Amino acid sequence: MTVYIDPPTWPGHGRMWSHLVSDVSFEELHAFAARIGCPPRAFERDHYDVPEAHYADAVRAGAKEVGSKEIVRRITAAGLRRPKGRPAPSLPASTAPSASV
Repeated sequence: MTVYIDPPTWPGHGRMWSHLVSDVSFEELHAFAARIGCPPRAFERDHYDVPEAHYADAVRAGAKEVGSKEIVRRITAAGLRRPKGRPAPSLPASTAPSASV
């Protein structure tokens, strides 16, 4: 399992955010996100938005720290990139997180 997270440098809603991705599958990403308590609403097309306050939790759980450009490169190479305007993959009910971040 390889899940990646970039530094919390993305502003929004009064916080800074990271992106959590997998270069293997969305199933792997959803399972990891569920384990660290990311709610389904944090999933956006091809990544989870993770608030700065939970960045260290993701890293402790095994997410590898990489830069933002590396995130995009890895998910593009894996065929998992879903830019705006393309349909988002659905979130399987079986891997939907139950706790909120």
